[in-house]
Amino acid sequence: MSQTNSATAQFTDPTTGTPMLQVSDLNVYYGESHILRNVDMTVHPGKMVCLIGRNGVGKTTLLKSIMGLLKPRRGTIELAGTPILTKSPDQRARIGIGYVPQGREVIPRLTVKENLILGMEALPDAEKKLLRSRGKSQTIPDEIFEVFPVLKTMLWRQGGDLSGGQQQQLAIARALIGRPRLLVLDEPTEGIQPSIILEIEAGVRRIVQTTGISVLLVEQHLHFVRQADWYYAMQKGGIVASGSTSELSNEVVQRFLAV
Repeated sequence: MSQTNSATAQFTDPTTGTPMLQVSDLNVYYGESHILRNVDMTVHPGKMVCLIGRNGVGKTTLLKSIMGLLKPRRGTIELAGTPILTKSPDQRARIGIGYVPQGREVIPRLTVKENLILGMEALPDAEKKLLRSRGKSQTIPDEIFEVFPVLKTMLWRQGGDLSGGQQQQLAIARALIGRPRLLVLDEPTEGIQPSIILEIEAGVRRIVQTTGISVLLVEQHLHFVRQADWYYAMQKGGIVASGSTSELSNEVVQRFLAV
């Protein structure tokens, strides 16, 4: 297993070309508190990468930095070879990063369909204009319902009336409508019943397999972690281990996942 205590651990696969996401030497502070320390991470096209670690080690801070919600003090972030540190969160969404934060942020008083249509705001302006000209600006792509079929039966229900698991599926679907190249998920199974966790797992895996979208997720549920191709483990704000999830050892599980 490829496992290391170096903060510069990276997954390199010469067959996949330019990484979809490249994080290099990232350092982020809250005030004077040093939260992320020299973080390096690679996500290749069409791959699913899971970030693991106990609470408070910096996982969510890393995702927020990738999305542009936090400004690093040092380091670089590239999407498909293009530096993005100077871009705002909405610009990052339009160039291909879909983000589903903890808490899902479904708008409770909008219907499922209205929540989904909001996802179209992440599309490039030219594509939105084309959809309007074709009368399809209010049309949800069928592919969304192939991934999460339950949403098709709930289009006119308010987002706040859905269960936690249904809201999570809605939040992921809303991000997908923006046609991201990289989908970033923060604890997608948190507080969700086991049967729905399996549906979300299957949906995310289907996204990777059928669309080629890259996925980076923070997750504590071991079965879901093993759906990924690769993992990075965080401790005290740094990457301290990495490897193929097919070779994820019990020692690493106990060290980074066990409560």
